[in-house]
Amino acid sequence: MTDINAFIDDKVKNNDVFLFMKGTPDFPQCGFSGQVVQILNYLGVDYDSANVLESAELRDGIKAYTNWPTIPQLYVKGEFVGGADIVREMFQAGELQTHLESAGIAVKQSA
Repeated sequence: MTDINAFIDDKVKNNDVFLFMKGTPDFPQCGFSGQVVQILNYLGVDYDSANVLESAELRDGIKAYTNWPTIPQLYVKGEFVGGADIVREMFQAGELQTHLESAGIAVKQSA
């Protein structure tokens, strides 16, 4: 396993919710990453993230890790959930909240 794969594997497996994104949660540098951050923040989910813009190796490595061509990428309990479109659609349908809760992740109640 390469160093970048080991880094990605560690982040995915040792964080309940992890987001590979462009920018940071406080300063997203792409609209799609910003959408996923807004959804996670709205749900009150505790998550960690990595900025793929800080490293070309990470940016390419995460795409190869999941065989998924786009960023952001959301992981829950070591499982790849999807990118911005999938996360948004799951959220709108109430499926993301259910998925998080069934994985034992605390979710803020909706209004």
